[in-house]
Amino acid sequence: MKKVVLGSFVVSLLFITACAGNHIEVKQLAKSTKSWDGNYLPAYSQGQPEVTILRIKIPAGAELDMHYHPVINAGVLVKGELTVITEDRKTLNLKAGDSIVELVNKKHYGKNEGKETAEIVVFYAGIENKPITVK
Repeated sequence: MKKVVLGSFVVSLLFITACAGNHIEVKQLAKSTKSWDGNYLPAYSQGQPEVTILRIKIPAGAELDMHYHPVINAGVLVKGELTVITEDRKTLNLKAGDSIVELVNKKHYGKNEGKETAEIVVFYAGIENKPITVK
C-alpha cells in the first residue's frame, strides 16, 4: 500500500511540475472531509462505483424541490448565484466560481435569487443502479 501511495504522490508531483513548465495553472477549488454545514462526510458505500457529472441550469427565480443526496457530491457554480437551504434553515450563498461540498443524507433545496440563470457542475461519487438524488 505504501508503494502505491508513494507512487501516486510522485506521479502527481511530476504532473504538477510538468504543468508549471507549460504555464498551466492548477487551482484547488475544494478539499474537505466535511460538507458545507460542517458535518463529516460518510464512508463510501459498498458496490460498483459510478461517477456522474451533471451540468444543472436553474433559471432566475426558480426554486428546486426539497431533496437529499445519499452519495457524496461536490460542485462548482460556474455562472450566476445560488442559495442552498437545509430543512433546519442553515443557508449557504454561492456566487459564480464558488465550490460546494454538498450535504449527504440531509434534506435541502436550492433557489436562484439572482437575475440570470445559475449554472452548476456537480460530481457525484455514487454506486451503480442507486439514486444520486431522492425527493
